[in-house]
Amino acid sequence: MTTDTDSAAVRQAKIRRVRPEDAGRMRALRLEMLADAPLAFLETLAEAAARPHAEYAARIAYTSIGSDTAQFVADPGGRLVGHAGGTVAPREADLTVIYAVYVTPTWRGSGLLGDLIDEVAAWSLACGRPELMLEVVVGNDRACRAYQRLGFKGRWSGTGSPACSRR
Repeated sequence: MTTDTDSAAVRQAKIRRVRPEDAGRMRALRLEMLADAPLAFLETLAEAAARPHAEYAARIAYTSIGSDTAQFVADPGGRLVGHAGGTVAPREADLTVIYAVYVTPTWRGSGLLGDLIDEVAAWSLACGRPELMLEVVVGNDRACRAYQRLGFKGRWSGTGSPACSRR
C-alpha cells in the first residue's frame, strides 16, 4: 500500500495483481500511458484505442493468474494510477522481464513506482525467478534515475537501443 502524504489529502493506493473485472479500468490506464509517454511503449495510442474491449478483457484475464506473466496495478479505489507487468524471459529461467511500467503524473514521487516493482519482484521470486530485468527508452533519464534508486544496475546509455538494467 502506498500512502502519499505530500498532497493536501492523504491518498492511498493498494498494489495488487489485476483481476478480470479490471479490464475497463486497465484499458483507460493503458490509453493514459500511451498519451502521456508515447515513446515508452511498444504500441501507439491509436492502435490501443482501436482494440476491442474483448481483447483487453482477454489479456487481463490471462495475466491475472499463472506464473508466466502477470500485471500489477495501483488501485486507490476508482481510476487505476499505476501499472507494472512481469513476464518470464525466453531462454533465461531465473529472469523476469519487467514491462509497461507507469505511474500517473499526480502520483509520481509518492513511492508508488517502488511498490509496483516490489510486487513484481515478489511474484517473480515466488515463481522461482530471483532476477529482474527491464529496458528503458534511450533518453528517458528520469526513468533511469528512478530505477537506479530502486537498485537496478546496468547499461543506461547508448544509441539505437533501449537501456537495460538488472536487479
